[in-house]
Amino acid sequence: MLLLAFLVLGAIAGILAGLLGIGGGLVLVAALAWLLPLYGLPKEAAMHAALASSMASIVFTAASSALAHHRRGGVLWPTVAWMVPGVLVGGWLGSRFAIALDGDVLKWCVAIYCFLVGAQMAFSRTRAGTGADVVPRGAGITAAGGGIGAVSAVVGIGGGSMTVPLLVWLGVAPVRAVGTSSACGIFIGIAAAAGYALQAPAGALPEHAIGYVYLPAAIGVAVASVLSAPLGTRLAHAISGAALKRVFAAFMVLVGASLLLW
Repeated sequence: MLLLAFLVLGAIAGILAGLLGIGGGLVLVAALAWLLPLYGLPKEAAMHAALASSMASIVFTAASSALAHHRRGGVLWPTVAWMVPGVLVGGWLGSRFAIALDGDVLKWCVAIYCFLVGAQMAFSRTRAGTGADVVPRGAGITAAGGGIGAVSAVVGIGGGSMTVPLLVWLGVAPVRAVGTSSACGIFIGIAAAAGYALQAPAGALPEHAIGYVYLPAAIGVAVASVLSAPLGTRLAHAISGAALKRVFAAFMVLVGASLLLW
């Protein structure tokens, strides 16, 4: 029954990864925070374990989503290359910071973050005169990647809820912003998951874990999400940019509200 729950979560995360470029991390964090204490993990460690397990699974979810977007020409690889150094450093440092925080503080960080990004996506506008040929590059993108990686590690996501709005604001078409975000999410997940695994205190979780990464959750979610991510990608390419932004904003508000009840 436990494995089935993780597989269902993974399927949902995979669809969201392809559709929204977020790796399904936010829904995973909320669901795992509720689920893990039911299976023996101490509640005071549940939020950290939810974040860490989400980051570990995002590596595979984002890779599946990025591959599907790449096949449709939806990944701006030069932009990814500029962002990667920043997101690696930011992901490692962000996980170190999150480990030092109380679980209730992390809960509020994630919930407030969801509301803010949902509002930003609902009311933001794309710059006029830009479109599919825009490929952001430069040191500014690398610096932005550092901030995105750090915040992503603290709230347990692949960075899409920051990378997508940033790229859309810079003039990238929303569907290409989603694909590019998915590729960046691979590296965010690697850095943050490694941080949660290697920087956690000894005996952080009772069993079946490396640091704060709870292996049954990370593996179960990853397997199902890899299989379902291409479906989300097909949906993303079939939905208009404006509609995609509305879906993104509504999703953020719902996840933030669910965490406030935890």
